[in-house]
Amino acid sequence: MGQGIYTGISMLLAEELEVGLDQISIEAAPVDPAYIDAVAGEEETGGSSSTRDSWIPLREAGASARMMLIAAAAQKWGVPVSECAAKRGQVFHEATGRVLTYGALVEDAGRQSVPTKVTLKSAENFTVIGTNPRRLDTKAKTNGSAQFGIDVQIPGMKIGRIMACPVKGGRLTGYDRAAGMAVSGVVEILTLHDAIAVIGDHMWAAIKGLEASAPQWDFGPNAKTSTVDIIARMKRASEKPGVTAVSTGNTEQSLKNSHIRIDSTYELPFLAHAALEPINTTLHIRPDGADVWVGTQVPGRARQEVADATGLKPESIAVHNHLIGGGFGRRLDSNSIGQAARFAKQVAYPVKLIWTREEDITQDQFRPYYYDKISAGLDKEGLISAWHHRTTGSAVTARWYPEGMQKGLDPDAVEGAAVTPYAIPNQLVEFVRDEPDAVTTLWWRGVGPTHNVFVVESMIDDLAHQSGQDPLAFRKKLAKQQPRALKVLDEVAKQAEWSRKRPEGHGLGVALHYSFQTWAATVLEAAVSKNGEITLVRVDSAIDCGPIVFPDGVVAQVQGGLIFGLTMALYNEITLKNGQVEQTNFHNYRMMRLPEAPDIRVHLVPDPEAEIGGIGEVGTVAAAPALANALFAAKGKRLKRIPFAKQFGTEKV
Repeated sequence: MGQGIYTGISMLLAEELEVGLDQISIEAAPVDPAYIDAVAGEEETGGSSSTRDSWIPLREAGASARMMLIAAAAQKWGVPVSECAAKRGQVFHEATGRVLTYGALVEDAGRQSVPTKVTLKSAENFTVIGTNPRRLDTKAKTNGSAQFGIDVQIPGMKIGRIMACPVKGGRLTGYDRAAGMAVSGVVEILTLHDAIAVIGDHMWAAIKGLEASAPQWDFGPNAKTSTVDIIARMKRASEKPGVTAVSTGNTEQSLKNSHIRIDSTYELPFLAHAALEPINTTLHIRPDGADVWVGTQVPGRARQEVADATGLKPESIAVHNHLIGGGFGRRLDSNSIGQAARFAKQVAYPVKLIWTREEDITQDQFRPYYYDKISAGLDKEGLISAWHHRTTGSAVTARWYPEGMQKGLDPDAVEGAAVTPYAIPNQLVEFVRDEPDAVTTLWWRGVGPTHNVFVVESMIDDLAHQSGQDPLAFRKKLAKQQPRALKVLDEVAKQAEWSRKRPEGHGLGVALHYSFQTWAATVLEAAVSKNGEITLVRVDSAIDCGPIVFPDGVVAQVQGGLIFGLTMALYNEITLKNGQVEQTNFHNYRMMRLPEAPDIRVHLVPDPEAEIGGIGEVGTVAAAPALANALFAAKGKRLKRIPFAKQFGTEKV
């Protein structure tokens, strides 16, 4: 999973191994302790971590292998190692003109001792890192040969459609088996206590067979729950103090003494992941083991789900990981794989089990709803004197990684709020945990910062305007102790022509954040017509992610992240009525269309000496605050609730 990540991590290895990218083949790793991410503690990809976590290990692996290959060649030739060099998969002895390929040396190299000390290249000697090669996956993804999970074809395989109870906590009470089996191509109907699957020779048979089966449900205790109920409970919960994430100075007294004080409430909705490839899993469950073909961010967890569902030993289960047609955090959870295994163990043949688009959206595990109360004050010099931020929402960490909770605090829930780019002497940041009974929550692209940076940067902008200060200059004043923050702010101000005169109805909004070890400053130009129609004109984003491995990949990730985040900010929300999700497909959980997209310009200002940063979620984090601040600049309306478009009286963009 990842936009260009196969190419990026291959570049790390190629740089030190001294091979060309055309000499590298990529395949997804199997479930094996050898592939555990040492930082994550498991075999996992997420949190913009792939390049960060591979930056040193893959380069060291390449350098170690190169040294062992050179040592093997030197030994074979009876010459000093210092007289040998490697390039494009070959070892050369320049003095005699002798050459050996890595392939000819690999067995002898394998008998060499692994180096205990490896010296990596300095940045000025890079020949691969920092360049823009053709992506390794471009050909396969354009000619159709790339294999995603949903593309799997296994001899003798059947295809099934799954439908779970539309209300969380409900159960299946009945279905018309005779009508379902009467549909041409249907071969079996399987059930769980809360779901049904119709198996057919092809997908159409499974779809029509499930419709004919007409499942009936007992919707259970959440049958009358609505979004209004959930928000009302969160609002009540937010009135009480939470677990403290940050406490410095005397925030309460400083707020009372503020020259200017603002008290605000921000709300962010439940969000679906809505990946292009819906949830699917192909399994062949046998008495002695199982094969699983799936696209997952957590292959180890996927294997354990199947083991738990079938009683098989984990080591007897082979997980064949595939390309993922969009993850955005959804495939960090493996519950759908366990559900599929509970169905698949009821039949002897391989079966591909698919969620329809409607199932994929309504049965998603949603980005939590957040209810944030924030108060801030300025002193007479126009600096922040006090800041109190209380966020109320679900603790995803408590379910997904309980060990990550810190005495009741979910670090993800306050990421982007507990640490900001700004100097604030008196600060209190709290988290109030409130779990909705009617939905299951999960991380979403940008995780904590996508939520908190919207709140923080909106409040910073509000403070600037209320005190008559330029929003970009105000940020520079508050972040003067952060040279990299000043660098990206200066760059984006120059590139976006921050001080230029703009047409009536146009506004520029700025957002600054430090997320995933990357600094980003974004300026968005938006226009609002007299009838409320929003036009996204242009986005400039200055990025300092430390060293840059694959510049084109960074640009693509920021562009894609911005589109993803702007789509959310303008249109997206998941709502419940009578316990059921109201949005079912892209007609009412809509995506941004091509004509609606702005001109996006990404400006890279790397710092080769800094710690390398992640990039996959950086654009998403910046989108909502930059847009909200631009809309305020255009129309003077401060938006504190997502989505934005309908608040201007039209969904046209």
